Amino acid sequence: MKGSCSKSGGNDKNPCLTLHQPWASLLVYGIKRVEGRSWPSPVQGRLWIHAASKVPDPATIKAMEDFYREIYAVNGITNLRFPKHYPISRLLGCVEVVGCVKCEELICWEEVRLEGQTDFCWLCEQPQKLIIPIEMRGYQRVYNLEKKIYDAAVRGLVPVESPLPVKFPLPDPRDPFSLKPGSLASKLEGSKASNLEKSEGLNAAISGARTAATQFAKKNSSGAITVQEKPISTSTRSRKNFQRLDAKGRSERGEVGRESEPMDEAEREIDLRRESNQDELIDRKRKRVALI
Repeated sequence: MKGSCSKSGGNDKNPCLTLHQPWASLLVYGIKRVEGRSWPSPVQGRLWIHAASKVPDPATIKAMEDFYREIYAVNGITNLRFPKHYPISRLLGCVEVVGCVKCEELICWEEVRLEGQTDFCWLCEQPQKLIIPIEMRGYQRVYNLEKKIYDAAVRGLVPVESPLPVKFPLPDPRDPFSLKPGSLASKLEGSKASNLEKSEGLNAAISGARTAATQFAKKNSSGAITVQEKPISTSTRSRKNFQRLDAKGRSERGEVGRESEPMDEAEREIDLRRESNQDELIDRKRKRVALI
């Protein structure tokens, strides 16, 4: 199944956001409560979460799980249950975006302040996951779910019990859209939020989480990415061939193994855009072959 793409102006009927794994599943499981972006949220209300097609590196998964173990341990929670699997190219569930604030404003909530690593923080509550994730293709930024996918998904949602749910109160209870960037600036002036002394383990976890995104900037030198869920499709085979050629070219240029700078949310968005464009090119080629 494929979702239809539309540009978001904040008025999407069934808005959806594609994230790389493991971030997508961590959000739907209620472990991740803040979605960081370089741009403010155009959505307030239900936001569907889709996992991108890139297979997550085990080291990336470990780094992010370690990160959340450490920040939850600060609040005395040590029994986190992480997802057993991190599916790709699937619609996973949804969250409620109750507002968006600047990173420095996140200090108003002790439970999540360590999750703020980007310019804008989308505040998420009420995670729900699909009993059976739905296969579909994602797009860049926020887009609208195709109606038939939405109709199937809304019937398969189950609530998720978050390890430490956070309630983000509105600055103005009469205005459901009052929790926006800059709305808490006045509270920061007289804020006496405690200075958190970060342990060695916490500092290492934060550093690991920041550098985990670099995994998406590195290519698999062997090009051998395998998914056991189903036989390899034509589009997957074409993508693997592209990766092998790219890995070969990098090897000849002596770039394999070179460290890259940490990838921020904007760069991850560019990475998603490249994936989407590549998938569309493969689809067009397949249609031409079918016509011949």
